[in-house]
Amino acid sequence: MLKAAILDDEVKGSKLLSQKLEFFEDELQVVGIFNQPAKALNSIVELKPDVLFLDVEMPEINGFQFLERLGSFDFEVIFTTAYDSYTLEALRLSAVDYLLKPVDEEELKSAIIRLRKRVAEKSNYKSLKKEKINSNRLALTTAEGIYIVDKTQIIRVEAMSNYSVFILADSKKIVVSKTLKEFENMLDDDFFTRISRSMIINLTYVVKYRKGDGGTLELSDGSEVEVSTQRKDALLQKLF
Repeated sequence: MLKAAILDDEVKGSKLLSQKLEFFEDELQVVGIFNQPAKALNSIVELKPDVLFLDVEMPEINGFQFLERLGSFDFEVIFTTAYDSYTLEALRLSAVDYLLKPVDEEELKSAIIRLRKRVAEKSNYKSLKKEKINSNRLALTTAEGIYIVDKTQIIRVEAMSNYSVFILADSKKIVVSKTLKEFENMLDDDFFTRISRSMIINLTYVVKYRKGDGGTLELSDGSEVEVSTQRKDALLQKLF
């Protein structure tokens, strides 16, 4: 359910718009109606609307000045006005729509359709962004607490009995009471590969490969690690 707020200095205008929005009551709920910009400034953020139907011409401050005073905001804006001279300014602010009073019901319907699309796109973007952030981070539980590590900072992971030792780009070592096998799936992407029974490396930190039965890798921290013969072909395929 989308949440809407209305700011219009004319009580009659805000009431009429609210009545027209009742046609969309299955998908949109009016959570606040304001007739004074000053009061709206103090309350609009707390309501967390998805959209604000905003009058342009108001006696105290106009709609554009209202948004400037508000500063940052996360809701969409649909301007409502009796004048058609502010279209460019509305476009600059990426408003969902610009409706002339009296608001035509068909134009209002089109604006709601655009609003639904805009809100859905924003929600999808946030989900993808969050998913990407989470996918790039790893929670490592130790005796001291939980370290949140960016995967790009992991140079290699070494097996130590039933423990795994994470060596990071800043030279920090984190010991976790899990086997290397448990982390193999978590680090299963284009950047990481297991090169032996006892080690997973981050390919972005490889600076040199020395030939041999399995070969040896030199990593950017100066360390040299051996590659098992069974893992050699898979490694070289990823490297080259």
